[in-house]
Amino acid sequence: MASEEASLRALENLMTEFFHSCTTNERKREIEELLNNFAQQAGAWHHCLFFLSNTRNEYVMMYSLTVFENLVNKMWIGLASQDKMEIRSCLPKLLLAQHKNVPYFIRNKLCKVIVDIGRQDWPMFYHDFFSNTLQLIQTPALAPLGLVMLKTTSEELACPREDLCVARKEELRKLLLEQVPTVLGLLTGILETYWDKHSVIASTPPPSPTSGESVELLGSLFQGSQYSKLLCQPMAALDNDGHQLCCLVLECLAHLFSWIPLSTSITPTLLASIFHFARFGCDLRTKAKTGPFISTSSNGPLNSGTVPPTSNGQGLNGQQSGSTKVDRARLGVLAMTCINELVSKNCVPMDFEEYLLRMFQQTFFLLQRLTRENNAHSVKSRLQELDESYLEKFTDFLRLFVSVHLRRIESSPQFPVVEFLALLFKYTFNQPTHEGYFACLDIWSVFLDFLTTKIKSRLADRESVLNRYKDALVLLLREVLNRIQFRYNQAQLEELDDEVLDDDQQTEWQRYLRQSLEVVAKVMELLPSHAFSTLFPVLQENLDVYMGLQQFIVNSSGSSRSLNITAENDCRRLHCSLRDLSSLLQAVGRLAEYFIGEVFAARFNDALAVVERLVEVTCYGSRTTLYDLETAVPSVLKPDLTDVHAQALAALQAYSHWLAQFYSEVHSQNQSQFINLVTSAVDASSPLISAKVPEKLLLSACHLMVSITSTVRPVFLVNLPAVQSIFNMITTEHQTHRLPQEAHILVCRSLSNMLLLTWPNLPESEQQWHTRSSSHASLLAALTREYRILRGTVNATHRQPNLDNMKAVIQQTLPVLKDMVDSISSESTKSRQICYQSLQESVQVSLNLFPVFIQQADVTDEMLAFFLILFQALRVQMGVAFTGQIIHTFLSMFTREQLAASILHEGSAGCRVVQKFLKILQVVVQEPGQAFKPFLPSILSLCMEQVYPVVAERPSPDVKAEMFELLYQILHQNWRYFFKTSVLTTVQKGAAEDTMENEPQFTAAMQAFGQSFLQPDIHIFKQNLSYLESLNSKHKLYHRKLFRTSMLFHFINVLLQVLLHKSHDLLQEEIILAIYNMASVDFDAFYSVFMPQFLNGCHGVDSSQRGVLARNFKPEQDLPSFTQSVHRLVNDLRYYRLCNSSLPTGTIKL
Repeated sequence: MASEEASLRALENLMTEFFHSCTTNERKREIEELLNNFAQQAGAWHHCLFFLSNTRNEYVMMYSLTVFENLVNKMWIGLASQDKMEIRSCLPKLLLAQHKNVPYFIRNKLCKVIVDIGRQDWPMFYHDFFSNTLQLIQTPALAPLGLVMLKTTSEELACPREDLCVARKEELRKLLLEQVPTVLGLLTGILETYWDKHSVIASTPPPSPTSGESVELLGSLFQGSQYSKLLCQPMAALDNDGHQLCCLVLECLAHLFSWIPLSTSITPTLLASIFHFARFGCDLRTKAKTGPFISTSSNGPLNSGTVPPTSNGQGLNGQQSGSTKVDRARLGVLAMTCINELVSKNCVPMDFEEYLLRMFQQTFFLLQRLTRENNAHSVKSRLQELDESYLEKFTDFLRLFVSVHLRRIESSPQFPVVEFLALLFKYTFNQPTHEGYFACLDIWSVFLDFLTTKIKSRLADRESVLNRYKDALVLLLREVLNRIQFRYNQAQLEELDDEVLDDDQQTEWQRYLRQSLEVVAKVMELLPSHAFSTLFPVLQENLDVYMGLQQFIVNSSGSSRSLNITAENDCRRLHCSLRDLSSLLQAVGRLAEYFIGEVFAARFNDALAVVERLVEVTCYGSRTTLYDLETAVPSVLKPDLTDVHAQALAALQAYSHWLAQFYSEVHSQNQSQFINLVTSAVDASSPLISAKVPEKLLLSACHLMVSITSTVRPVFLVNLPAVQSIFNMITTEHQTHRLPQEAHILVCRSLSNMLLLTWPNLPESEQQWHTRSSSHASLLAALTREYRILRGTVNATHRQPNLDNMKAVIQQTLPVLKDMVDSISSESTKSRQICYQSLQESVQVSLNLFPVFIQQADVTDEMLAFFLILFQALRVQMGVAFTGQIIHTFLSMFTREQLAASILHEGSAGCRVVQKFLKILQVVVQEPGQAFKPFLPSILSLCMEQVYPVVAERPSPDVKAEMFELLYQILHQNWRYFFKTSVLTTVQKGAAEDTMENEPQFTAAMQAFGQSFLQPDIHIFKQNLSYLESLNSKHKLYHRKLFRTSMLFHFINVLLQVLLHKSHDLLQEEIILAIYNMASVDFDAFYSVFMPQFLNGCHGVDSSQRGVLARNFKPEQDLPSFTQSVHRLVNDLRYYRLCNSSLPTGTIKL
């Protein structure tokens, strides 16, 4: 005893020293090693039992429990049965004796160790493990402790970690499921008892807000419901102990509901009890700041809010009221967590559907409470005063209800959907935070999707379905539109940030607007005429303000003009009106898709009204150049005016598909209306294409021009004076004000499209290709003037100073050419032919310049990007001879040293160059026919002998991905390069006798794929696994003799090892499917040859364990059974290794 006392004192000193701020890291390592060695001793747990019983030092307690935890989870199998019995007896006694005197985290840790023992030994060797827990719950003084044990049991036994074999996991789940009805009955009893005990129900309660609810809106929901009276009872007033206990019960239920199936064990009484407690969240007295809420619930992961009354009760007396607010909110949050666990389950048995309906009835009673107005509070102020976490949980419930269960409940006569939508409407538009509002908009989006799908599947009674929801949709649309307007919602909208970009590259304001407009668009799809008649008048109103600004323009001194609106109030009103106009223009643009296709004729007049108005606005904006005015508040009004103009152009661009359909409908009739619209749109854009215009506006004008030239494609466009002026500006030599690069590229694309793209509605003979071809050649000649001169410069001299100027010209010209080719890549052969004729000289120049810049990665990157798009779009037009010349040049330039130098700088321009080069080769090897077949050997050689050795041992994810895709395309598109099997042979003999060619290259490629499965990069792993599967489905790769005899088992082995190491767990399904497909080539060989070999090669397991693993891997040939067997093999093999590695090998002494 004396020696144990001395050890305890020494351990306390060591622990105190370890956590002291002055202790060095070196000394901490020494102490850690000493403690680890002590813990490894065979009888260390005896000492730890003494320490736990005799110390008050928290560090010592935690260390001792960690020793026990390690013993139970890693060394239990090797422990003597007498020792196990002693531990099973001592630890629960210790828990009962100490649980009130130790901190909650020590108590929780001790509970977990006892549960871990139960996980190993219950029911065979520890038969009273679960009954002890139930007994604790039924003993009033020990109920909190029993509930902590129950929750820990649910966490550790229902979904155990992998340190158990599959058979034991299944046994535990079965044992727990048998106990579920008893457990739920006990928990229901506690909730009911506490509610009844603390409810104060007068025999005739007066009609007041607290004692009874007037169930007005959802009246039909509760007619005849036995629970309506229960839910209208006044709230229970719980004391501190009662609150702690009920919190624990709800936590237990939440975890139990996460894994038990929906069944009649979840009784109506239990559901009613949970809903009683969910009401605490609706109570205005529950508002609490987040700080104390978190501090009281920080009782560790196992148990929130269960500080034993003896250790804490007195300390709370002073702040009882504050604590009660937090406590009540916490009960509401926990109850809603339970409800959400149940609602999140999609699989609902028939006999549970009635319970589900009852749950929804009860929850909507709560929703009605939340959205009820009375004299003291508006709905918004009510929601503002509630706990944020409770509101989040409630919104989660509504989302789950609408997305998972609405389809089940909607047709039930007992569930009034329209009345529910009215409550959801109030709840949505009174949310106190933007995030809450966004979450509610998502719910409406899901509902609108549901309604759209329902209508499409039931076209016969479309009208009756729509009429049922029409009023709700009209209200929703109007309110969402109001919410995006400063006129109605200025205070909230001004809080939104419009500068910081989120992960989706949008600001908070842009996200708000986008989500709102998505809802508007979905309503438009269901109720087009209503939506249009709601939106268009509001747009007109704001447009009138904008169009009326012309009268306030005054000419100041010199050439400057200013807006004569200076009063602060007028400026503010103008700012709000312009912001609203900008938003409404975006809304009108978003709705463009609902005027085209089958509904074009029916909605023609509405669309025409919109387009005419947009054309008028854009012309007005360009004519008055409002963006150029001096204003009283330039930092606000100038961006507003620019934005409105830009949004008007963007909205008009959105109607380009409508204009295209208009063009095709009227091409043989009077076109004057159409011609006027297009001419005006071009006239509005043309003046804005200038370097002096703000870039936002310039780009909007350029994008509109691109859409008109690529989507609408009017014949008369090229003859318009406005277009001629753009043409002249772009082709003029020595431009004084060159457009910014992005705008320049867009303008060049639109001019090129105008000359290259096929005119709609006209036969080939009227396409005027000859004239257009010569115009395109002169356009390209002007655009590449400086670029083509470079060839002469290179031939004349190699002096360095020139290269910098040349570089600038290359980086200005090639992006323009690349964009032009890209835009016609999917167009007619004639368009591509003309394009290549115009480009031919520039392509030749590029090839000549390539060797000069091979050491300058940024220029090479630009050049290869250009060549890549040429190969993708114009390889037929370039011809075999010239294409071959290009490939030959590239292959000779990219030496192994050059490639290595580029790849070594990951993420650099050099890496991008190699990627693009490999992409070009991918295009080449995919080309059908024999033209490029002679290049295959050198491409394969480059891939396997030059690129692969450099990337094999390095991460280089981008280059690797492209290299393996190239390898895959070589194999897939050129299968006969390796396997010469004729169709006739295949039919006669099957694929057994392959005629193999180029075997070394094929083997090397397969080895590269196999090697990639041993590396950590999960993206490469997934990509390459899909390539192998694709080669198998298209070419029977796994059945080929070479693969089957010398590679198949190696691949299966590697994939099984990956599963065992858990390094690529996200791809479990894909890996098992691949193993199945490989094994299914010859199941007999897999089960009789591979499995014994594999198990014999498995280290860390003994022969009897191998026998068990082999017997459990049933020789099934269907995929589900095979998948189950693989999961079982992996789990049990890991479990055996864990057990065997923790068996005692000797005693370590201090």
